[in-house]
Amino acid sequence: MGGGFDLRDEPWIPVRLRTGASVRLGFRGLFKRAHEIADLELPVPPAAAGLLRVLAAMTGGIGQADGVRLDDVGVAQDIDDWDALRRRVLKQGCFDPGIVDAYFDTVVPAGRFDLFDEQRPFLQEPRLVTQCVDTKGAPNPSGVNKLVLGRPTGVNGAVLFGHFTDTAPVAVPAAEAAWHLLAQLYFGPSGQCTPRRITERRAGSGDAGPLRKSLSYFAWAPDLFTSLVLAVPSPQIEADFEAVDACPWEEDLPDPLGPLPAVTWPARLLTGRFRHALLLVPSTDRRSVTDAYITWSTHEPPPPVRDPYQILDRRTDGDFQARMADGSRALWRDIDSLLLKDSNQDVQRPPGLEALPKKLLPVLRVRAYGFEQDGQQKDSVWFQSTTPPVLQWQEETDPQMAHHVARCHRAAEDAASRLDLAAKVAWRVAANATTDLSAKVRIDQRKPGPWASAALARYWPAAEREFWSLATPSQVGAAVEQPFVQAALAALDEAIGPVNRADLRVARARSRARSMLFGLLTASSTV
Repeated sequence: MGGGFDLRDEPWIPVRLRTGASVRLGFRGLFKRAHEIADLELPVPPAAAGLLRVLAAMTGGIGQADGVRLDDVGVAQDIDDWDALRRRVLKQGCFDPGIVDAYFDTVVPAGRFDLFDEQRPFLQEPRLVTQCVDTKGAPNPSGVNKLVLGRPTGVNGAVLFGHFTDTAPVAVPAAEAAWHLLAQLYFGPSGQCTPRRITERRAGSGDAGPLRKSLSYFAWAPDLFTSLVLAVPSPQIEADFEAVDACPWEEDLPDPLGPLPAVTWPARLLTGRFRHALLLVPSTDRRSVTDAYITWSTHEPPPPVRDPYQILDRRTDGDFQARMADGSRALWRDIDSLLLKDSNQDVQRPPGLEALPKKLLPVLRVRAYGFEQDGQQKDSVWFQSTTPPVLQWQEETDPQMAHHVARCHRAAEDAASRLDLAAKVAWRVAANATTDLSAKVRIDQRKPGPWASAALARYWPAAEREFWSLATPSQVGAAVEQPFVQAALAALDEAIGPVNRADLRVARARSRARSMLFGLLTASSTV
């Protein structure tokens, strides 16, 4: 028995309609009703980051105006022509249902969207059944717990989100398995994996997924139709425009030992850079996944490619790298990096936020998806966040507000850095009776004390409230340092504790730390 869970029509993508109702749709329903959808409601942000790239690649073929597709290479040769085409597609307000059906029923070969198709299961490698075998030739799957992010694996796996063990695996519903399939392809680990035998050698290690450890930023409109059209990356990228562009479900299975195909726009850029190969093992009724194979897909060096949805930060060696996800860092601290274009030479904002239609800027927010991980096996926390409509303040549109927002963020970061130092100094003074209160205090970074982390934990939520209070056109030109210093002072006092419980040395330590924070106001007044 083959097939049985067709992602075109099975209800596997959770969305919230503009009416407020929550429903699940397949690919076909999502595109036909995209103008009715307010948001994606995928509970696994790494899967949502991958799904949006898949949907953007599909939108390149489905989004059309006057018979011309958004992924038309001929139109892409002139950026003005492509921008005009995108405006015409947006003006239509929805995807053409006939074009949607044609894409899923005719353009893509039959079976390619079935999660369990025997020949070409969606985004999977059917040859793993015979290639992932043990030394005796028996099947050697990786286990369903290895597929589902958050489940413990192996004998030493920590129990965090459920009591799952490899000796008594629990099947996962097919819809959820599709989410984790996407998350593994984009965010999978490097290092040891299930061995795959293609030649006489059973190679058992691979590279990290193309988005591992990273953050993704998307222009977010009031409806999913607009968000998807804006997610199609501009053709102003480094790509091979001569080679044929195709998504994995549109072309033949790749040769895992052969050279990588050229990175083309937009399909391979978004869906053709995977480093893992997966195969899901279905239950008898094809409604759940009972096992999975997860291994490497290629050992060829990954091509250097600029992802269209990532911020790049300059390293100390002068090169740029994608900003890494940090679960403790709120999205508002990245907003100036999304607004400034030319003023900050150490940051490059995502190309996907460039040249947005001016008429839409007042309503466009930014949706961020992040997954804090190390390079190999450790997964810490995933998250998503959405800004207010801030893209109207991009530097080329409203330079005054862009620089004001950057100034607010800089003041918040300066106060945080000073608070961290002041709290460590205060702890050193209070905890070490031999410390000379009139001399410079040396901080032992191995023993920073509890006050710094406690103070920062209280400071950042307060700083966010102050930031949004200041980040308005009415506050342009106002002094922005004092609100953040006051927030830092309050956080410091809360971390140290009530005054009536402090001895004389703690009181002096508090006084010294507060003076350090007030020093920020003195410094800013002299600038």
